Amino acid sequence: MGKGLTALIAVIAILAISIIVVFNGLVRKRNTAESAWSNIDVQLKRRFDLIPNLVESVKAYAQHEKDVFVRIATLRASFDKASSPKEIGAIDQQMNMAVKQLFAVAENYPDLKASQNFLMLQEALAGTENRIAYSRNNYNQAVMNYNTAVQTFPGLLIAGLFSFRIKEFFEAEEDEMRESVEVNFR
Repeated sequence: MGKGLTALIAVIAILAISIIVVFNGLVRKRNTAESAWSNIDVQLKRRFDLIPNLVESVKAYAQHEKDVFVRIATLRASFDKASSPKEIGAIDQQMNMAVKQLFAVAENYPDLKASQNFLMLQEALAGTENRIAYSRNNYNQAVMNYNTAVQTFPGLLIAGLFSFRIKEFFEAEEDEMRESVEVNFR
């Protein structure tokens, strides 16, 4: 009876340790994904804060181009209310198109294009776009690692037991990535 009890205790201990190791691994992966999401959020907020300065620079030269300005203001307001990667990704894509339209408007004003302030803002926005792309890749990698751990054995057993759920990737809609920018000059 002593050997059987010892073997049972050993099996239970190994099982308990395995559950703890898998659980802790899932928690680490989930936290890494959430941290990566925070990095995207910070960079998107940085960009959304930079854009009004660009808008103001362009407004001084292009007072009659109100559609682009209104669109950007509307997107900034909707960004603050968005909560999921899918919602924020859709707003991000729309803002990319609006910024392209803003730069298209700026093309019609040579004095604006030569303005040092406008050039500095444009450069800051380009740097921010690079940070967003890096953060997006980092987040999607962390989500892939987390989702894989949640969906594969033995993680799926522990994930189901402790309510770990898969996370959304941060990605552009297929049609939004290929859509051309339409600029109307009235």
